[in-house]
Order: sequence, then C-alpha cells, then structure tokens
Amino acid sequence: MTDGQVRPVVVAPAAVLSTVAEAVDPLDPEVARLAADLVATMRVSPGCVGLAAPQVGVGVQLFVLDVTGHRKARTCHGLVVLANARIVNGSQWKVEREGCQSVPDLTGDVRRAGRIVVAGQVPATGELREVTTDAFEARAFQHEIDHCAGLLFLDRAAGAHAIHPRKIYQAPRTGAPPTPAGPSALP
Repeated sequence: MTDGQVRPVVVAPAAVLSTVAEAVDPLDPEVARLAADLVATMRVSPGCVGLAAPQVGVGVQLFVLDVTGHRKARTCHGLVVLANARIVNGSQWKVEREGCQSVPDLTGDVRRAGRIVVAGQVPATGELREVTTDAFEARAFQHEIDHCAGLLFLDRAAGAHAIHPRKIYQAPRTGAPPTPAGPSALP
C-alpha cells in the first residue's frame, strides 16, 4: 500500500456519519488511495485502532483496522483493510464501553458479539478475505462496519444511561507521560 495523506476526521452530527455508505469497486485505484489515507490518518490519531471512510467524509464502504499492541487485544490480525465488509456470524454477546473519534466527547456501553466472522474484499486485488476473531478486535470490526452502515456507537447504546462523558487524559504528578483516566476508545 502506498503512503497516504492524513485527512481530517469528521465529527457528529455530520450527515455522512448517519448515511448508509455505497459499495465500492475494490479494483478502483481511488479506493486503494483512500485506504492508504485511512491508514495514515489512523496512525497519527492517538488511541485509534480503526477508521472508516465515512469518518473522513467519504460515503463508501471501506475501513482499516489494526489492534496491534493494544492492551485489550487478545486476537490480532495486524493491519486489515476491507471494502464492502459484512458480518457473517456473531456469538458470545457482551456489553462493553467504547468510544469514537467522530464522537470525541462521549463513550457508551454497547452490546456486541464477542466472537465474529467478517467477510470483505481487499482493495487493489479484489480478493475475498474472511477473518475470524474475538474480544476487542471483534468489537473494533463491528464498530467500523457500523460506520459503513451509517451507525455510530450512540445508535447501539441501550439508552441515555449508557452514554458517558469521555474521561480526559491526566498526566501523573511525577512528570511521566500521560495515562488514560478511563477506558480506551475505539475509533
């Protein structure tokens, strides 16, 4: 994948975030360029483990994901880039907290499958890829697929009681680097 350009992340209530994204031709060179931009944007965004095209203002079904090194990751497939992805199977449902770059001030308790099978197409080759995963990586996949379906985690929360202000990062008094004061966020 070529080097991409960092793009600004769109925040709610931008219309692109609540609109069902269009399927893409994974062989279109523009799709591969957009995928590279998504990777570049994800990499410069602290705590970000995934990013979908609607989050950079492009209403197409494309996302990138990489939970490598995340403290909650149990299973990790490295960098995954998928177009036109869908969940084939899901089980072991669980409620956990998540957040989103497009909803920077809030987190929410969201019920998602703890084990999933995802199928999609790889940009540039069109190859069909199927990923079986669990735990945090499974949650991240579902979060990104929701973005492509015009859904935010707020749409999946059980109600107002399940939405929380995002806790800010606080530097310890010792001068050490900042540490999170609350749950880490998904994209």
